[in-house]
Amino acid sequence: MSGVAVVTIAHGRHDHLAAQHRALALGSRRPDHHVVVAMDDRAIRARTESGLHRTVVHTARSRDGRLPLAAARNLGVRAALDARARVVVLLDVDCLPGADLVAAYAGAVEAEPGVVWSGPITYLPPRPADGYPEHPADLAEWDDPHPARPRPAPGERVRDLHPDLFWSLSFAVAAPTWRLVGGFCEDYTGYGAEDTDLARSVVAAGVGLGVLGGARAYHQHHPVSSPPVEHLDDILRNGRTFRDRWGTWPMAGWLEQMERLGLVHRVGPDWERTA
Repeated sequence: MSGVAVVTIAHGRHDHLAAQHRALALGSRRPDHHVVVAMDDRAIRARTESGLHRTVVHTARSRDGRLPLAAARNLGVRAALDARARVVVLLDVDCLPGADLVAAYAGAVEAEPGVVWSGPITYLPPRPADGYPEHPADLAEWDDPHPARPRPAPGERVRDLHPDLFWSLSFAVAAPTWRLVGGFCEDYTGYGAEDTDLARSVVAAGVGLGVLGGARAYHQHHPVSSPPVEHLDDILRNGRTFRDRWGTWPMAGWLEQMERLGLVHRVGPDWERTA
């Protein structure tokens, strides 16, 4: 199956994006295309790194002023499909690909195109003084995938992943399967729930969800809060959208933590911000 594209969306995180681009260029299978969707960020421009050209598509913020994460991913995939990609890998801007990530995804999608494949994610510690390893093969010594998700070894595959365990940080899909699923729901803007919604759409379309041990990625460190209280309004708004589409609330763990902090409370089956 020829034509493999990696799609990344970004706003800021320029150093993270540059490191990702270098790692993709040095992997065991260089992608044919690297499409970056720059959300309200004119500083991100096309460039070539070690033989891999980065194409940039620019898009504005949503009308509500939030970053259009779901719509930007759809825009990037459309650009990849227009470039005749048959396999599309969506990779978060913070993720460095392992040396075999692109090759593993391409092989799995070719063998089982009726599955949307994701891969284990290792959260890296703060960047050391001499930086993270330059070559993706050297990232393997940091390998310690997140324990809240399946952790198959390289060469192993897990099928029938529960949709609530799907992350959009790193996954791959065949072009016809993407068209069948319909992509991300663009009613979501800002932070939260669009990836769980996509997983539900995948299952509803009769497509499988799987985890591919060979497609390892390494999330570059940046400060975070847990729970992500700075995204509370996005979480409530997108949570209601998910409830309207699927009948349940996503992100329950975060909402329960925020309830203990006195930031939200339950109103029947729903959640609201506490005054």
